[in-house]
Amino acid sequence: MKIAVPLKSENQIDSHFGHCEGYGIFTISDNKEITNIKNVESPQGCGCKSNIASVLAAEGVTVMLAGGIGDGAINVLNYNGIEVVRGCSGNAMEVVRLYLSGLVEDSGSSCQQHGNHHQDGHVCSHN
Repeated sequence: MKIAVPLKSENQIDSHFGHCEGYGIFTISDNKEITNIKNVESPQGCGCKSNIASVLAAEGVTVMLAGGIGDGAINVLNYNGIEVVRGCSGNAMEVVRLYLSGLVEDSGSSCQQHGNHHQDGHVCSHN
């Protein structure tokens, strides 16, 4: 099993999927232990307009633990066989461990309104 996480500095989950610095791909063993972490650079452009979903799918990723993410990016990831869990924040390694323990659930909320302002001032202008 492989889990991807959008990252910003200091191995923290980026709160806006489409603007992250890169992705951590965590390889998980059958007994739910992290056996490898690979970093993948983030392509330019918002998440739903980049090829990151196909890149992650080619790496074998089946789960994305994300912070804020728009419906367009979720649809592209789902189309590529990647389940998205929204509302994650904090240290990526810790969140992956919590997910593996069954303690992380999808928040149910995504960036879906035109003009939806985020804390960093970014305006989500697409679905």
